Amino acid sequence: MPSQSKYEMLEKVNASLEASSGFYVVDYRGLTVKETQELRRALREAGGQMKVYKNNIVKIALEQAEMPALDDVLVGTCSYVFFADDPVSPAKVLKEFATKSKKTEILGGIADGVALTADEAKAYADLPTREQLFGQIAGLIAGFARDIAYCINEVPGGLARAIKAINEAEDEQQAA
Repeated sequence: MPSQSKYEMLEKVNASLEASSGFYVVDYRGLTVKETQELRRALREAGGQMKVYKNNIVKIALEQAEMPALDDVLVGTCSYVFFADDPVSPAKVLKEFATKSKKTEILGGIADGVALTADEAKAYADLPTREQLFGQIAGLIAGFARDIAYCINEVPGGLARAIKAINEAEDEQQAA
C-alpha cells in the first residue's frame, strides 16, 4: 500500500502539470546546493519552475493526465522544469547553465502535449524568445508601414514629375 506522502506528491505533480503548458526533464546530478539555488532563481526569472519528484510518480501523473509517456527519459536523477507559456526562455537558461557548469543536461520533455527528445528540447533554446519575436514583428509592421507611406507619397510626386516633363517637352517643341 502506497504511503500518504506518495499520494501527496502525486497531487503536487498533477497541480504542476495542470498549471503549465509543458516541462523539461533535466539530469541535475553533481550540482551543489548553491548551484541548484542559482539555477532555480534563473529559471524563475525566465518563467520556469524547477521541481524534483520521483520518476514513478511523474509517470503515473502523466498517465492520469493522458499525456505522452516519457519512460525512456524518466530514468535516474531527474528534475522537472515546468513552464507556463514560453518554453524558449527556460530552455535558454538550461542551455546556458549546462554550458557554464557542465553538470546538467536536458533529457527531453513535453511541450504543448507533445513528447520531446533531448535534441528537440535543446532546439527550443536556439529559438528567439517571445519578446524578441514581438520586436521582430513590430519591426516588420513598421517597415511595411514606412514602405506604404513612401509609395503613397511617391504617387503624387511621380505624377508631378511626369506633368513637369510633359510641360518641358511642350516648351521645347514650341521653342523649336
